[in-house]
Amino acid sequence: MTDRYAVVGHPVAHSLSPEIHAAFARQTGHNLEYARLLAPLNGFATTVDEFRASGGCGVNVTVPFKFDAFKYCEPAASALAAEAANTLDFRAGTIRGYNTDGSGLITDLEHNLGFTICGQRVLVMGAGGATYGVLHPLLEAQSKLLVVANRTIDKAVALVERARQKFSGHDLAAKPYDALDGAQFDLVINATSAGLRDEMPPLPPSVFAPGALAYDMVYARQTPFMTFAKRHGARTADGLGMLVEQAAEAFLIWRGVRPETRAVIAAMRDRT
Repeated sequence: MTDRYAVVGHPVAHSLSPEIHAAFARQTGHNLEYARLLAPLNGFATTVDEFRASGGCGVNVTVPFKFDAFKYCEPAASALAAEAANTLDFRAGTIRGYNTDGSGLITDLEHNLGFTICGQRVLVMGAGGATYGVLHPLLEAQSKLLVVANRTIDKAVALVERARQKFSGHDLAAKPYDALDGAQFDLVINATSAGLRDEMPPLPPSVFAPGALAYDMVYARQTPFMTFAKRHGARTADGLGMLVEQAAEAFLIWRGVRPETRAVIAAMRDRT
């Protein structure tokens, strides 16, 4: 019998997750099917309920449903830390939720891109589900300074205050974009979805320290943020590596084996 998985989102047609998990299945010799599920904006739980009832074994969760998934599941430690879930496992008769975004980002940065986070000044743009998923892992990687910038500063402040409860000794701050002028960072992460709309946050060019890495979680396109960063001397990377690495962590949760990712990243790069 073929085990069935899916990615749930709105929109979801663009997702490379089915191709990634198909590549993992071929590599590991596992028999599975993986589909895309478009859920109505107010219909996440109903969509997942129907998939479970039809025999589905688990789902990945993409925008805008990671907070909905957290409320829907019994959260493991990674989801509790993020208060958001992107991987649900139904096989034990429960709905167990995980967040693999943070580990996927750290692996992509340190192992694929050769960027050591320890001791670096990090700016994360956005205060939504993507930032919730990666904030704790970035702090655990011993960044020297971590600033969260957001158009709605109250959201960034709430996120930072929550993180301070666990990381009280870290240099951690929330700032509006207009307070960043003159500050410099070694790693600038765009965790907003602005790139999907060919937009970018109002970022001053001074934020890029010499040799900085500008990382956009959006993948398969040259975003305005990446173009802006390159113009101001930063090297750039998109989120394709993070996508594949977080998928490998989900595959490990579901199947008990972590696939090799470099060849899959290269194959997905050729598709985009």
